[in-house]
Amino acid sequence: MSKSGQEVISRLRQMVLSGELAAGERIAEIPTAERLGVSRTPIRIAFRTLEQEGLLTKRPARGYEVRQVTLSDITGAIEVRGVLEGLAARQAAESGLSESQRIELKQLLQSGDQLFENGRLDEQDLAQYHDINQRFHQIIIDASNNPAIAEALSRNEHLPFASVSALAFDANNLRLEFRRFNFAHMQHHAVFDAISQGQSSRAESIMREHANATLGYAKVFSQKEDTNDKMQVLQ
Repeated sequence: MSKSGQEVISRLRQMVLSGELAAGERIAEIPTAERLGVSRTPIRIAFRTLEQEGLLTKRPARGYEVRQVTLSDITGAIEVRGVLEGLAARQAAESGLSESQRIELKQLLQSGDQLFENGRLDEQDLAQYHDINQRFHQIIIDASNNPAIAEALSRNEHLPFASVSALAFDANNLRLEFRRFNFAHMQHHAVFDAISQGQSSRAESIMREHANATLGYAKVFSQKEDTNDKMQVLQ
C-alpha cells in the first residue's frame, strides 16, 4: 500500500475514535474523498480495511456506517493481543531466531533509529514507522514456530484496535506522538535483546507491556469521548 493510502486509513481511524465521524453515521466514498482531498481509490481501500478492523459496518444498500466503539471493546481485544504476542516472544526466545530473522530485525531497528534521530516526526515518518512496526511484530510471530498464534491473532484482528497495523495518530500534536512512538521503538530494542539472549520470561513480559501500553490511550479516549477530544492509539 502506498504511503498516501496508509495515511488515509490512519486519518479515518482517528476520525472515528475522536468522534469526528460519530457512531451510527453513514459515510460514502465520494463525500469522504472530497473531505480528505484524495481520490476514491484510497478511500475504498480504507473503508474495507476499517470494516475488517471492526470500526465500520457495510450497509445493505450502499456505503458504510460507523460502529460504536467502547472502552471495553478495545480493552478486551488489546489484552488478548498482548497475551498472544507475549507467548510468541517467549517461544521465539526459547527456540531462537534464525540468522535471517536476526538480520532483518536488526535492520528494522536501525531503520527505526534513523527515523527518530532527528527528534521529530511528520506524517510520512509515521507511515514508515507503521511498516517497520508491522514487519517487526510479524517476524517475532513467525519465529515462535507456532501457527496457532498467528491463527488466533488473525481472528482477534477483526476487533477494534486488536491489529498491530491499526495505527492512529494525532496530526495536530506530532511532538507528543514522537515521544510515544519513540518509546514503542525502544521497547522493540528491549524485546529483541531479550529474545536474542534466550530470556523467555523477560521477552514475554516486554511484549505484553508493549501491547498493553495501548490501554492507557484507550482510557484517555474513554475520559474524553463526551467532549469529542482525540484518542491516540499506540502499537
